[in-house]
Amino acid sequence: MIRRAALVGALALVTACGGARPAGEAGVVTPTARAARGHGEGRGRGHGEGRGDGHGHANGHGRGDGHGHGEGHGRGEGHGRAAGDPAERKLDEVAAVHGAAGPWAVAGYRMSEHALAKLGLERGSFDLEIVHWTPKEVRYSCIADGAAAHSGASLGKLNLSLVDTTSDKVLTIYRDKKTGKSVALRPAASFRERYADTPRDKARELGREVLGLPADQVFEEIAVK
Repeated sequence: MIRRAALVGALALVTACGGARPAGEAGVVTPTARAARGHGEGRGRGHGEGRGDGHGHANGHGRGDGHGHGEGHGRGEGHGRAAGDPAERKLDEVAAVHGAAGPWAVAGYRMSEHALAKLGLERGSFDLEIVHWTPKEVRYSCIADGAAAHSGASLGKLNLSLVDTTSDKVLTIYRDKKTGKSVALRPAASFRERYADTPRDKARELGREVLGLPADQVFEEIAVK
């Protein structure tokens, strides 16, 4: 009897303080009942779209109207430097071999593009042999790394070699070992003058510039003797 009296007293106190009455009492909607009704009336809709290529930037928002109806929208957007820009991909390939995509290395890359297309050889072909005549001077020797970055030839594969010469005789010869056909290329005179002195902190910027130049402003083809 004492416990029952205490329970009745506690319920009266809760009611007096604004607490919820027992579920089912007229005119009262308890949190449990309200949740049940919300589940019965609620509908949800979701819409999402995603797009990304490298950085995974995303944004989203949601909206509800209090009756269980819900709408959600999500969108992801990404921006990848190399993925959508062929020029950046080429510069990255040069940098992977040479350490930086400077103008002279990029010139070597472009020479290789031209030579392999003319010889009808694929990148990485073991039928290709490249000989680069250069003094032991950074600039002219950079051309060899650019050629390696595009062609896949290398010192280790024994299909890329360097021959010491003077700066006025810089030359790269691409040869198809199967057919014996060769293509000989050297830096254009205007290229030599334009990129005679290039600061390291502008290497990639100038390398990208070289990618956009007309071929005859980068190299010239000469007859093979």
